[in-house]
Amino acid sequence: MDAILSTDFRFPGQKGKYVGKVRDVYDLGDKIVMVATDRISAFDCVLPKGIPFKGQILNQIAALFLDATSDIVPNWKISVPDPAVTIGHKCEPFKVEMVIRGCLSGHAWREYKEGKRSICGVPMPEGMKENERFPEPIITPTTKADAGHDLDISREDIIASGLVSAEDYAQIEKYTRALFKRGCEMAASRGLILVDTKYEFGKKDGRIMLMDEVHTPDSSRYFYAEGYEERIARGEKQKQLSKEFVREWLMAGGFSGQQGQSVPEMTPEVVEGISKRYIELFEHVTGQSFSGSKRSVEEMENNIKAAL
Repeated sequence: MDAILSTDFRFPGQKGKYVGKVRDVYDLGDKIVMVATDRISAFDCVLPKGIPFKGQILNQIAALFLDATSDIVPNWKISVPDPAVTIGHKCEPFKVEMVIRGCLSGHAWREYKEGKRSICGVPMPEGMKENERFPEPIITPTTKADAGHDLDISREDIIASGLVSAEDYAQIEKYTRALFKRGCEMAASRGLILVDTKYEFGKKDGRIMLMDEVHTPDSSRYFYAEGYEERIARGEKQKQLSKEFVREWLMAGGFSGQQGQSVPEMTPEVVEGISKRYIELFEHVTGQSFSGSKRSVEEMENNIKAAL
């Protein structure tokens, strides 16, 4: 099966097109069409080969969680006319990403290991082990960079710099905690732990809305609940569901996004293996069987036009 790497559509009323690392976004004025391609990125680099089914897998997971959390906060989704496409409201995004962490993992652990006991102005308790749960989930926002890396930022600096007003920040912080609580409950029902994730918010007609993807393995980290405590006690790595396996494969091949490094060869076997892992992720996170089928870009375009 061929991966869908790019699209070049023309829709009535189209005002522009933005090409991100993995998504093509069409601006229709008050609405956007977001196409999740099969491109894959890691270490801020788009890899040379696409992964069949990846786009529709992530789009379908995001759609499921947007529907499952719409009672908490209004979101941008209007319809999903194609497995890899969402049509939604165009919002003015806040220039921050709301990262929330239930466990001391990833970036937070790396900071902790270096002796730091606060992140984004939020204190972290002494004596914690890697991947151990925080007493309460912590919110560690980042800037949302147009280019380059996102940077840690505190609640106080967000408000002082005018990135988000104090009133709006209090609301998106409240939404972030409620969304994470719902995500943790849904994960637990699947035998998983939602470790950390990020949310993006924006405004439309003065109303705060949840944007972008939600609780997907590209934006979140999941651990298997079974054996979690035992692995903590033994100091072992957790069995996880996330895109981390792609990063690990790249690092084993000598690539971590640094200048002068080359991406290891993505053989058909490697590509197929990554595709199968994404299907496994879908089925574990959603509890549904994945039914992917070969589709053409033309079919995708016709589905979108019929929905507009």
